[in-house]
Amino acid sequence: MPITRVRAYQQLQPFRRGRYTMSHGGGAVAESLVIRLDCDDGPTGYGEVAMIGAFYSDAFPAGARAGVAELAPLLIGVDATRPRAVLARLDASMRGQPYVKSAIDVACWDAAARAAGRPLCDVLGGRQCASVALYNVVTAGGSDEEAVALAHGLLAEGYRRLQVKVGGHADADARRLRLIRDAVGRDVVLFADANGGFTTAGARRFLRATHDIEYTLEQPCASYDACAAVRSACDRPLVLDESIESLGDLLRAQGDGVVDGITIKVSRVGGLTRAVLLRDVACELDVQVTIEDTGGASIATAAYLHAGLGTPDRLRLHTVDFQRWFSVDNATGLPPSVEGSQDVSPGPGLGVEVDVEALGAPIVDTRA
Repeated sequence: MPITRVRAYQQLQPFRRGRYTMSHGGGAVAESLVIRLDCDDGPTGYGEVAMIGAFYSDAFPAGARAGVAELAPLLIGVDATRPRAVLARLDASMRGQPYVKSAIDVACWDAAARAAGRPLCDVLGGRQCASVALYNVVTAGGSDEEAVALAHGLLAEGYRRLQVKVGGHADADARRLRLIRDAVGRDVVLFADANGGFTTAGARRFLRATHDIEYTLEQPCASYDACAAVRSACDRPLVLDESIESLGDLLRAQGDGVVDGITIKVSRVGGLTRAVLLRDVACELDVQVTIEDTGGASIATAAYLHAGLGTPDRLRLHTVDFQRWFSVDNATGLPPSVEGSQDVSPGPGLGVEVDVEALGAPIVDTRA
């Protein structure tokens, strides 16, 4: 099913709760790039990549726009239902830049699953669970009282898993985490996510101050070597996120005994092709898995939910329902969450109906 037309749409996505803040920056609006692939006498595939800002990662909106415009002509005439072959073509033409290729890869998988008349999770290896548990975030900044109030508000919305942003001042972060644990009780799962904000000294200080609190520590320091250096001081599960960009990163972290779990962000690794490879290898190695992304609305959420549904129960951590985090959306069809967990639609492909009107005019439009 050769691709006959490639379109890209820009969508600004304001956070519903205002500014989203982590250890080293924040923003009030994410910028999304939605890819649409039309095939000759075949299905249409959609993918999405969204970025909160260049302060967070190597991915940035202007780079995504420029990169997709450069790659779009290479897609014309290529069979969209062969995602791995498409990705190989993109890799041969543009070195690195996985986030630029991510939405294209997702759109190919959507087209392939739609052509087969099957939900995306089926063609990604099969469903292993009924739904994926959700977490939401107690962001950095603000007072302790505001953090506790936000935690209570998230529980009232049905979440049973909270990620508390840390990575600033170790003592203040420890105090806030303790207040939240006392407020929500022991039944709520807590992650303390530093987004790489701690120094090794700060991470050790935070660990000492929270030694009696039940939580999982996520990405304490910016580099892998620094995270590995504090592993010996960490007597609780340690998850790596920003340090996991490739299969080699996973194998190194598991082989060194540093990691208990990984967070796979679809756009960071270059799309679903590599995200599912990482998922499956991690499961073979008994490493716990979260599959999510750096942002996006219903299109992006549906993509990583389908991948997450293929993770075995004992190794699946959680994910995020980004379509609820923003005040705008780009598709309908995701079912409502139930008891803090999210499922997908049983329809083919992503299982969502894209709201083309909400996307506006394309910023890239390449035809055969």
